[in-house]
Amino acid sequence: MATMLRGRRSDATAAPGTRAARPSWGARVAARAGRGAARVSRGLGVGGAAVLPGRVASALWPGALRELAAGRHVTLVAGTNGKTTTTHMLAAATATAGPVAHNRTGANMADGALAALIDAPTAPRAVLEVDELHLPAVAAATDPAVIVLLNLTRDQLDRVSEVGRTAAAIRAALAARPGTAVVANADDPLIAWAAGGSAHTTWVGAGARWRGDSHVCPRCATLLVDDGGCWACPGCGLRRPEVTWWAEEVGGDALVVHGPGPAEGLALRPGLPGAANRANALMALAASAATGTPVAPAAAAIAVGDEVVGRYARRRVGPWTLRLLLVKNPAGWQQTQEILDPAAAVLMVVNARQADGADVSWLWDLDLTSLAGRQLAVAGERGADLGVRLSYAGVAHHHAPDPLAALRALPAGPVDVVANYSAFLALHGRLAREREQ
Repeated sequence: MATMLRGRRSDATAAPGTRAARPSWGARVAARAGRGAARVSRGLGVGGAAVLPGRVASALWPGALRELAAGRHVTLVAGTNGKTTTTHMLAAATATAGPVAHNRTGANMADGALAALIDAPTAPRAVLEVDELHLPAVAAATDPAVIVLLNLTRDQLDRVSEVGRTAAAIRAALAARPGTAVVANADDPLIAWAAGGSAHTTWVGAGARWRGDSHVCPRCATLLVDDGGCWACPGCGLRRPEVTWWAEEVGGDALVVHGPGPAEGLALRPGLPGAANRANALMALAASAATGTPVAPAAAAIAVGDEVVGRYARRRVGPWTLRLLLVKNPAGWQQTQEILDPAAAVLMVVNARQADGADVSWLWDLDLTSLAGRQLAVAGERGADLGVRLSYAGVAHHHAPDPLAALRALPAGPVDVVANYSAFLALHGRLAREREQ
């Protein structure tokens, strides 16, 4: 269908942060078709059309992503964990300086990025979450001013393969874009190596509590050593870069930021709980500064909001009050353990669909000892696999395939629901529909 729409491509350029001249006739028609498809989809009640406009537009005009991104100040956010949350924080921060296109539902492949641009055709800035595997292709199409790199850990091994290969692909993508500014987490050795070749890197001390995937040097495979949180390779000399952004925890989830210029001493209190979200907030603040956004209003915007696309949302179901938490891999589980309510029962839900990865062997890397003695139920398409893992860990639990049936085995009161990606989306959507009835 790409040959259907032929028109004159625009040769106009624009300064960063300003909208370019109109895209070509073909790109405009493709974008209109994408918007029309989204309206039909919403009208039929088959979804919010977070991806469909991009799929339709790119099928009609393969260069649509490149043309609709042209002239915008584009920031891409990539990494294994925290992409959606950090992108939401960064979009809120940069929106203090003007309109922003943002794939807010977390649709993080090329069609999701294109859908976000179609949805905000005149926004001069775009903040786009990008799947780490798709970062090279999306960066080539959107010519980003800034790329933000959070962390790299094992995730969906049947699709993504080994994490070292992902780091190498990101390093090559950055090498192809020498003018792009990079904001990178210095505490993750894989990220530090991937971003180390960039000429314009801002290093952030965002922390890396999970180091299960970075025991060896990504450059020479020598076992890394860690001296007080500063990792180094005794073989080739690769080490944690000197950071220009870091933060002190001053109680609760509050931070005092240390950074360049007006960022020094700034108070930052993310609205979301836990060390992982404090790290996400610091990365978002550093990235917003890289986009030219004033840091004080950016920090205030980052502090707003207590849920992101259903994450951390609280829902009442009969006598239970659910808090919805997303966990996709061992690193995410370690972070989530820190914020589980000790007074709450726990419901764990696991699927293995395409969006999750078919391989659930990651369950065997979870440290489940903290669940011993708690009221616990498991559910989902792979709930039995999780049940076997819990049994080997000596953790008593109830099991039912349906999450709400499993919930009925738990006492009334607060329940922390820990679910992987498709299980989380399915349960969140189900609860939303039941609230509307």
